[in-house]
Amino acid sequence: MTSTTNPTSGESASETAPAGGGAQTLMRGLDVIEAVADQTLTATELAEKLGLTKSTAHRLASALVDRGFLANTPRSGYRLGPRMLALGHRASEQADIIQLARPHLESLGALTEDTVHLGVLDADRASALYLDKIPGRRRINISSRVGERHPLTCTGLGKALILDESESWLAQRFAQDQAAGAPPADAALWQQRMRDYAKGGYAFDLEENEDRIRCVSAPVHNASGKIVAAISVSSAAQYMDDARMADLIAQVRGTAQAISHELGFSPTP
Repeated sequence: MTSTTNPTSGESASETAPAGGGAQTLMRGLDVIEAVADQTLTATELAEKLGLTKSTAHRLASALVDRGFLANTPRSGYRLGPRMLALGHRASEQADIIQLARPHLESLGALTEDTVHLGVLDADRASALYLDKIPGRRRINISSRVGERHPLTCTGLGKALILDESESWLAQRFAQDQAAGAPPADAALWQQRMRDYAKGGYAFDLEENEDRIRCVSAPVHNASGKIVAAISVSSAAQYMDDARMADLIAQVRGTAQAISHELGFSPTP
């Protein structure tokens, strides 16, 4: 089908056609919002990026400015507006991480038959606070309970929560946990393992917190990329040899990434 051009506006008929126009205009408006999410763009730049005429890009952007979804800075262009900030804040408030994560945790538990945990940093950033637990199907007892706090440096969940911290912060936290009675560990070996975990996006508990209990953990990120939670799969060492732990990395990371996606996280290549 060919499109004609409106001689007074320069807009093609396909851009102004009424058939399905409401949905089409809505989708184009969303395209404009997404286009300026990462950088400020002029109407000309918007048109080039979205394949629209300049007048159409200007019309869409101006309507979004009127509603507060965009803001326009003279000589710079369009950017996200105050309405988007308010909606983002409301979305963040409504994103109950326990509720969002629960179906993913249940699926991971059914897949592995092991105990699955969800946790966050406590208010003092000194411990891992356990928010949810899916009991395993094996005849073993994982003694953790929802609401408990555990050391950051000797649990898989705790390590995953601090993968993006600096080495100096990690060294200080390790020393504080050791002084507070965490199971003795070699500082240099622990630091090297944390470097490896940070590169791989996962963490292990190699019977460091509880005898004969091992786990594989991974961080959960929010929309800004910050680690806001972590999940783990825990089981007895007899079910968690080195080979199985290595195999579980992809499953645990995949579940953590699915929860992160629910929170608005979009990893960059």
